Amino acid sequence: MTTSLSFLLDNLSEAVQSTDLTGYDKIHQGKVRDTYQKDGQRIIITTDRQSAFDRVLASVPFKGQILNQTSAFWFEQTKDIVPNHLLGNPDPAVSLCKNTTVFPVEFIIRQYMTGSTDTSVWKNYEKGVRKYCGIDLPEGMKKNDRFPEAIITPTTKPETGRDELISPKEIVKQELMTQEEWDEVSEYALKIFQRGQEIAGQRGLLLVDTKFEFGRDVEGNILLVDEVLTPDSSRYWLAATYEERIADGKEPESFDKEFLRLWFAEHCDPYNDKELPKAPPELIAKLAQKYIIAFEMITGQSFSPALGGETRLQENLDKYFENR
Repeated sequence: MTTSLSFLLDNLSEAVQSTDLTGYDKIHQGKVRDTYQKDGQRIIITTDRQSAFDRVLASVPFKGQILNQTSAFWFEQTKDIVPNHLLGNPDPAVSLCKNTTVFPVEFIIRQYMTGSTDTSVWKNYEKGVRKYCGIDLPEGMKKNDRFPEAIITPTTKPETGRDELISPKEIVKQELMTQEEWDEVSEYALKIFQRGQEIAGQRGLLLVDTKFEFGRDVEGNILLVDEVLTPDSSRYWLAATYEERIADGKEPESFDKEFLRLWFAEHCDPYNDKELPKAPPELIAKLAQKYIIAFEMITGQSFSPALGGETRLQENLDKYFENR
């Protein structure tokens, strides 16, 4: 049974905003993930921080667990296409991973004309852009229309920390990847996206767009890394109501953080305001519930919330390394 809103409102304090584990070397803190190292193993903790607009907006209880377990599901479902960095999950919110050198390019795959951020295809199209990441976009498209074929619209993350659009030609020219690397990895990305669409479709969902990252391990093998087809890195719509809602001029029913993005966009300038308003507790609980529903629909598994926060993380990691 889906976790109720009342349960989520009562457990907002379960959200893990940051970690400071004893006995582990913290080597990086991203917008959502904290990365540690111990005994030559990389430990990635998916916190409950909620990011959008290249910054942290809020903390959503159980989100880290959902993202981590969703990624684990997809790593298993796509390992026949390309190997990945996952070694194990000693805690619902923790992944042990191979050390990799990550390509400085994010592979954004889009099947629909949509989005609300500055780099989204819809926001650029709305401004008159028809050459997008080296791709010629057709005239006459409306928001949330489907592209004839999925497109790859890569981004980079330079010193500004903001995602910046780039074309495959520029990626090779700037030596971010070789042409051979781009060709190989982009083929993997499209195949994984197609697999995701097939499985999501079987469960009544439309996989709209997503972000993939890839890297090389110490042996030089290309691996799928980071997160895979989660509600944080991807957009999912409910398939059954898509056509009707589009015909009525409504937004598709979404299973991602888009409605939180829209709330902040309506209440502030999320890119430039130094201080952001605090999202209402009911909105946070509703988002947590959406993540849970998405997890259950995507994976076909029942969600079981892991309580205990950072104390649980510490205990489960200690137990793993003690028993190795």
